[in-house]
Amino acid sequence: MKELTLYSRTGCCLCEGMESRLRAIDLARLSIKLKVIDIDATGIPQGLKARYDLEVPVLALDGSELPRVSPRLTGEGLLNWLQRCLSTAL
Repeated sequence: MKELTLYSRTGCCLCEGMESRLRAIDLARLSIKLKVIDIDATGIPQGLKARYDLEVPVLALDGSELPRVSPRLTGEGLLNWLQRCLSTAL
């Protein structure tokens, strides 16, 4: 199973919207599990926070950053985008 990581921060409307849209998709159908990392959480390495501080939300598949996705992309469009990312990652 692949891991899709969402680097985000609490209180960010774009981050929270992306997480909500990802959770609404049947990621298990794509053999993907979602992991959300709040870059402001206690214990997060400074390098990680510095890297994503002004960039969130950022998605990474098995540790490799994915191209920036439109925050307006929802439902089937987001699913299609993820499938394209998976096919190019293989």
